[in-house]
Amino acid sequence: MTDATLTSPIARPTYRHAGLALLAAALGLSSTLALAAGDLATRPERLERLVIGTGESMLGVSVREHHMETGQSYRLVIEATGMQECAWVAPAFFKNAWLRKIEVGDVEIKAPTLTELEFEREGEAELFFVPIRPGSYEWACAGLEERGVTGTFIVQ
Repeated sequence: MTDATLTSPIARPTYRHAGLALLAAALGLSSTLALAAGDLATRPERLERLVIGTGESMLGVSVREHHMETGQSYRLVIEATGMQECAWVAPAFFKNAWLRKIEVGDVEIKAPTLTELEFEREGEAELFFVPIRPGSYEWACAGLEERGVTGTFIVQ
């Protein structure tokens, strides 16, 4: 073995890995460890910008569906035109995604979860995240769902 092989955390199993394998075996699960091939926090794929408050009614949205894959890092800009106040929510989605950070202006927010983005006037926020569970997840401007200010994240 080379020195690089001996110091690589992937090549050298740890007690933690052995413990996980034993736990998996006890639960009747495969004891094969799954390791990500790369860093999930780098090189996020840019999703189509979501603009809220478009059209004559100012209740339109630019994109109704965003398609994603689990394990892929994404970045999404959500922009409000300011013509309609919006409390943007996607509770089921954020229970099934790893939120890396949110950028608003020159501020970077690092939080484990997101409850709501409230746009009282024109502005934008950029979200960096990794979906971790497949499914179809609704988002909406709270209180404006019946007026069509909704969309879906479809994760495969």
